[in-house]
Amino acid sequence: MKFVDEVKIYIRAGHGGSGCVSFRREKFVPKGGPDGGDGGKGGDVIFRATESHHTLLDLKYKQHQNAKNGGHGSGNNRTGKSAEDLVIPVPVGTVIKNFETGEEMADLSEKDQTFIAARGGIGGKGNAHFKTSTHQTPRFAQEGMEGAEFTLKLELKLLADVGIIGFPNAGKSTFISRVSAARPKIADYPFTTLTPHLGVVQYSGTKSFVIADIPGLISGAHEGLGMGDKFLKHVERTSVLLHIIDISVEPHTSAWSNFTAINQELERYKPEMTAKPQVVALNKIDLPDVKERAKKEVVLFKKKGIILHLFSAVTGEGLKEILNKLITIVNQSG
Repeated sequence: MKFVDEVKIYIRAGHGGSGCVSFRREKFVPKGGPDGGDGGKGGDVIFRATESHHTLLDLKYKQHQNAKNGGHGSGNNRTGKSAEDLVIPVPVGTVIKNFETGEEMADLSEKDQTFIAARGGIGGKGNAHFKTSTHQTPRFAQEGMEGAEFTLKLELKLLADVGIIGFPNAGKSTFISRVSAARPKIADYPFTTLTPHLGVVQYSGTKSFVIADIPGLISGAHEGLGMGDKFLKHVERTSVLLHIIDISVEPHTSAWSNFTAINQELERYKPEMTAKPQVVALNKIDLPDVKERAKKEVVLFKKKGIILHLFSAVTGEGLKEILNKLITIVNQSG
């Protein structure tokens, strides 16, 4: 299934039905009065968060969502039928914004959470409401009120405990495939991962946490280079970031330069992102050259007050220590 995490849609609630102009016409009732009924209420447009949807794909191909109008009133004081509400299912984690102003209207971060985005119009009153002692034959009624309408921007922010960040080809996809049942595409070229992937990591028998593999950043992502920073919103809700570093790529770079480059992109995206706790891990120590160079990197990071974990996503070496650290932080934040 195609992953869509942003859509622009137009919604319109139903209009209220018009009131009726009617007069009683009954045998043996020579002075039948007004008996026009009221119009029915228009349907609301409601968003509901559901775990059965994982993408905004459906709304991408149906960008106009209109609720039905209320029924018109009729004679004999009969009220028009109120329209059913239009309920739009969206994935848990969907943020609803006013497209014109950018104002956040709702954040559907829990299952079955609902938000009334547009209220239907109230039905108009029939002429029976307007009879008075001095005006016993009102020949007018109210029209129904129009339903609210908006152009909205919907953003999906994945709900995960741990977000994996790092340069392309650092081994993020291999890591998540080793520790969970997720099976992202893995290949020996940059930008293999084109969409975020979620995996559930089981530990201690019954406990688990959710980890998200985010497509790789590069320097200048905030300016749109590479894949840009369009996927960083998916790590905004995470408790901890797992920062995976690879120094095996030619020309060789230092782990510290990689670490600072990615954090600069985080800060330019949103400064508060750099305040999230990070577990920093150097991958591919199964390669002799990397394992040798990693010794100096560990010392340098220690001088900066940061623990640099060494691991190999291919062989599994060092994975247990990293998971234990992630679990500790997730439990503390929960």
